[in-house]
Amino acid sequence: MGSLQHCRCQLPKMGDTWAQLPWPGPPQPAMLLVSLLLATGVIRSDAGSSCPVLCTCHNQVVDCSSQRLFSVPPDLPMDTRNLSLAHNRISAVPPGYLTCYMELRVLDLRNNSLMELPPGLFLHAKRLAHLDLSYNNLSHVPADMFREAHGLVHIDLSHNPWLRRVHPQAFQGLVQLRDLDLSYGGLAFLSLEALEGLPGLVTLQIGGNPWVCGCTMEPLLKWLRNRIQRCTADSQLAECRGPPEVEGAPLFSLTEESFKACHLTLTLDDYLFIAFVGFVVSIASVATNFLLGITANCCHRWSKASEEEEI
Repeated sequence: MGSLQHCRCQLPKMGDTWAQLPWPGPPQPAMLLVSLLLATGVIRSDAGSSCPVLCTCHNQVVDCSSQRLFSVPPDLPMDTRNLSLAHNRISAVPPGYLTCYMELRVLDLRNNSLMELPPGLFLHAKRLAHLDLSYNNLSHVPADMFREAHGLVHIDLSHNPWLRRVHPQAFQGLVQLRDLDLSYGGLAFLSLEALEGLPGLVTLQIGGNPWVCGCTMEPLLKWLRNRIQRCTADSQLAECRGPPEVEGAPLFSLTEESFKACHLTLTLDDYLFIAFVGFVVSIASVATNFLLGITANCCHRWSKASEEEEI
C-alpha cells in the first residue's frame, strides 16, 4: 500500500488557491472554477480525504477488510467514523496514524498480525467508542495504552494467545468502559488495580486463560464476587490451571476458605516449637551418624580379625 505520508488535516483555503494564480493580470477562468469547487466542497482536495485503494467508503464508513493488506492505508477521508481493517495481514500501525481522524467512533483491527501498538496511538481519538483488537498476536497491554481515549465503551482483546501481561494501569481513565473481553489469551494473573478503576464495567470475559489460582489471585476474585450481580462474566469458562490442588476448578467456585492457607500466621509458641523440633532432629542426626560410624568400625575390625584367624 506504500509508505504512510504525513496527513494534512485541513483543506486548502480560498486564499491559498488565489495565491497560486498568475499575477499580474486577471485570473484564468479555469482556475477560478477549480477554486470555487474547492471552496464549496463539490470536488475533494488531496488532503487525505479520498477513498483509499481497495477500500469502500460510504456514509463515513471506510471498509478495508479482507483485502490481504500488509500495512494500513495511508490516506482516509477526514470525516471517517467507522474504520474496518479486519481480516488482513497488518503487522504494525504507524505512530500518529489516527491523528487526523477526530470523528472516528469504531476501529476494527481484528484478525491481523499485530504484536503491539505504538504509544499514543489513541491520543487524538477522543470519540473512539468501539475497539476490536481480537485475533492478533499482542503480548502485553502496557500502561496508558488507551490514554486520552476516554470515550471507549467496548474493548475486545480476546484470542490473543501470547497475551500474558496486562499492566495495572492499562485501562486507567476509561470510566465509560462497559464491555471488556480478555478471553482466550495467555493470562495467568490479572491485577485488581487494572479493573477496580472501571466503575461502568458491565461485561467482563476472562475465560480460556491459564489462570494460576494462588494467593496473588485472591484480591481479584474477591472483587469479582462482590460485583458478580452487576458484572456479567463468563464464569463457566474461567478455570484454574494451577496449583495442582485446584486444577480444573471454576475460577468463581473458589471461596475465602480456598485461600485460608494464605492468611496463616505463626505465633511465638509456633516458632519455639519449630526451633525445638529442629534442635531435636539435629541431635538425632548427629547421634545416628555416630552410631553408624561405630558400627562400621566394629564390622571392619571383626572382618580383619576373621581374616587373620583363617591364615
